[in-house]
Amino acid sequence: MKKILPAFISFVLLYGQNTQALEKKLSARGKKIAEIFCNKKLLPKYSGDLNSTIEAIKSSKACSKTDAKSLKAVAFFIKNGSPKTVKSFKVPKDAKCPVCGMFVHKYPKWAALMEIEGKNYYFDGVKDMLKFYFYDADFKYDRSKISKVLVRDYYTLESIDARDAFYVTGSNIYGPMGNEFIPFKTKKEAMTFLNDHKGEKIVKFKDITFEMVENLDKKQQ
Repeated sequence: MKKILPAFISFVLLYGQNTQALEKKLSARGKKIAEIFCNKKLLPKYSGDLNSTIEAIKSSKACSKTDAKSLKAVAFFIKNGSPKTVKSFKVPKDAKCPVCGMFVHKYPKWAALMEIEGKNYYFDGVKDMLKFYFYDADFKYDRSKISKVLVRDYYTLESIDARDAFYVTGSNIYGPMGNEFIPFKTKKEAMTFLNDHKGEKIVKFKDITFEMVENLDKKQQ
């Protein structure tokens, strides 16, 4: 029982994570292993099945000095290829959120950007960016002059047009300012996150209202 229990806990921890994010991590690890410990010329192509690919790697003897976990990572690397460089906007170190005053570069996963008449405003979360947009009594500027609104995909940190993103609300994951609108590039990723983290719903930018922003803050009071 002592040997079985730790193995079971490891299994729960491993598969309790988001599978897509985990696969990306394994692919990145597999890339490093392949470059250092394997003969990449001998590596087989992905067979369409992970276990079959692992067996093919063993047969090729391309990675003869690697253990089972490393072979699995290499198989994921073969499946997905080299991880692509993600394009994302840069946040200046001195940029402060105009809503709460926090330094935004400390929270890269949550950063959002709004460009108004050529000037960039940075936010430490989508919620504060929406407050800047909705609270016209506190933040007076011409909303028609907004030329760009960008958020970062929660999993990849890729820049996304805020108007195209899918947002999960009511999850058990909190940003620097508590409850958040958590952005994703695709609805599939948003749905996966919603199911994994007890989210309430998925909304598009055009459907977000002043009341929804207010209600997120009320939940943490």
